[in-house]
Amino acid sequence: MKTEVTELLGIEYPIIQGGMAWVAEYHLAAGVSNAGGLGLIGAASAPAEWVREQIRSARKLTDRPFGVNIMLMSPYADEVAKVIVEEGVKVVTTGAGSPEKYMQMWKEAGVKVIPVVASTALARRMERCGADAVVAEGCEAGGHIGENTTMVLVPQIVDALKIPVIAAGGIADGRGMAAAFMLGAKAVQLGTVFVATEESQVHENYKKAIIKAKDIDSRVTGRTAGHPVRALRNQMTKKYLELEKSGAGFEELELLTLGGLRKAIVEGDVVNGSVMAGQSAAMVKEVMSCYDLIRKLVRETEECFGRKYYE
Repeated sequence: MKTEVTELLGIEYPIIQGGMAWVAEYHLAAGVSNAGGLGLIGAASAPAEWVREQIRSARKLTDRPFGVNIMLMSPYADEVAKVIVEEGVKVVTTGAGSPEKYMQMWKEAGVKVIPVVASTALARRMERCGADAVVAEGCEAGGHIGENTTMVLVPQIVDALKIPVIAAGGIADGRGMAAAFMLGAKAVQLGTVFVATEESQVHENYKKAIIKAKDIDSRVTGRTAGHPVRALRNQMTKKYLELEKSGAGFEELELLTLGGLRKAIVEGDVVNGSVMAGQSAAMVKEVMSCYDLIRKLVRETEECFGRKYYE
């Protein structure tokens, strides 16, 4: 299944695993890359040396390409940006800001830079500053989101740019992949469906919450604060939305979610923690290996197009 993105990144299938905080560590990244996609290590707000250890651990499990996702608001972003170069990582995706200040350093080191964007204006800016591709992420995605849906965002960004566009948000099967390609995307990025894989190191309660999720179980908190976040509904989201409705201030709302993602992913508290997941959670029905999942995605995509991409 060759596209501009598979050629750009040296991967077998145009499938990228999202750089999810607390989820995207080296076991998962290596599992996805070994299965023919591009695995990502999510740096989140972690120190640079943790990221370095993750990169080296991933290399012990795979000899295929993998990348690192940098949250640019992290206090360690400058150090992590340098670690990318020092460790010879060849792909970096970015979120929560602009990577322009690192672009020259990364380009000189041969790093492929792929920012995650939620608007056409930001996508154009990323192309101008030297991005190799962009991930156009619709608001169906889990975690921090924009306002446009994948269906309307992807074709607008495809029309606006010359570099390849990767679609993200609400994609969990081959039908979603086929739709993304019809919209003009050259690859897809998936997050929620990879959380529920055998290689994923999240707490079993987190995986079960995703598998049990129904179509009405997704909530967006933080709109009043200007930082919307999508997660599965639970006691935390209920209380948060009630506080938002009553006009609670940013500090009170922030206190409610402080450490919430770790609480859910590491401790398994899916009642009071933040169970970040996309609307596609309702489409995830079982835990499978990354290998089986990627082959299922490719097979379903082939069926949609009525032709075979691989033997």
